[in-house]
Amino acid sequence: MKAVMYYGKEDLRIEDIEEPQVRPGTVRIKPAFNGICGSDLHLYQDGPIPPAPGEEQPHPLSGETLPVVLGHEFSGVVEEVGDGVDGISVGDSVVVEPLMIDGTCPACRKGMYNLCEQMGFIGISGRGGGLSEHIVVEQQWVHRIGDMPLDQAAMIEPLAVCLHAVEHAGATAGQTAVVGGAGPIGLLTAAVLKAKGITTIVSEVSRTRREKALSAGVADTVVDPSSEDLAAVVADLTDGAGADVAFDAAGVGVVVGQLLGVLAAGGRLEVIALHSKPVELDITDALTMQERVLSSCIGYANNHPEAIRLVQEGRIDLAPFITSKIQPEDIVEKGIKRLLDNSGEEVKILVSLE
Repeated sequence: MKAVMYYGKEDLRIEDIEEPQVRPGTVRIKPAFNGICGSDLHLYQDGPIPPAPGEEQPHPLSGETLPVVLGHEFSGVVEEVGDGVDGISVGDSVVVEPLMIDGTCPACRKGMYNLCEQMGFIGISGRGGGLSEHIVVEQQWVHRIGDMPLDQAAMIEPLAVCLHAVEHAGATAGQTAVVGGAGPIGLLTAAVLKAKGITTIVSEVSRTRREKALSAGVADTVVDPSSEDLAAVVADLTDGAGADVAFDAAGVGVVVGQLLGVLAAGGRLEVIALHSKPVELDITDALTMQERVLSSCIGYANNHPEAIRLVQEGRIDLAPFITSKIQPEDIVEKGIKRLLDNSGEEVKILVSLE
């Protein structure tokens, strides 16, 4: 079968590989759409970093070395089920929670399997990926989606990331939230906040993405922090109190400072983005003297079912965030390079495998 293989820095190849075989407790899926993730961009631009394996160092759970099949944000249709699989049938539309865990480390035993000591990702660490004609996945990671369109379903994985962040932050209806950064994660975080009845302010320098936040209905207010005073806007909208919670979806130090500056006394900043550089922080002034909370989160744990429900119930519409669909042979030129070179004009690029 054909698959997009990741060999390392700036090296993706479409190759013929062996068909995966169904085993007891597993499900064979034909992928339909696969989203290009920020993690994919980092792997392409910078080379393999954990949880990706190396050329000689295998991932501890998959046992695979490079190359591996790429793609972890994907939807598809069930083609075959193995012995012992219940509740999933041939023809079901599904998404995959693309995790590998050992199930035995302290985090896994606490139910916080997103923090597994040996964490791996299908589509990054091995065990196949969404950018292939077929994949076999353990039943526990397969979620049925009913009649949800398969292109939108490919965004359930990043939506689960954002749902986890909102729940980790403890945001509740009636509060006011500020989201810093309106890339895919920022916009989807705003979508979750709006679905939960939270007044949402989006701060973003890209005009295109500010417009997307408004047209998609996920922001009550948008702010360009390069030309507007974010703190003044938030103060005006909250009668001087400040925001209850803020979300860093930008991964830039200056945004962390801006978001802490708009929080109310006792407010909370949740960091979702991965920061490539250390952030300097005056803890006394930014946190202690206002009893603010700084927290962070990664991935998801048991969030996919609710993410699916929010879409099925019409509380979140994922369609506006799909800005391009491409073919596998165009993944570098029309996918990865476009996102790297012109990311402000795109939200989510999907690779079509139908």
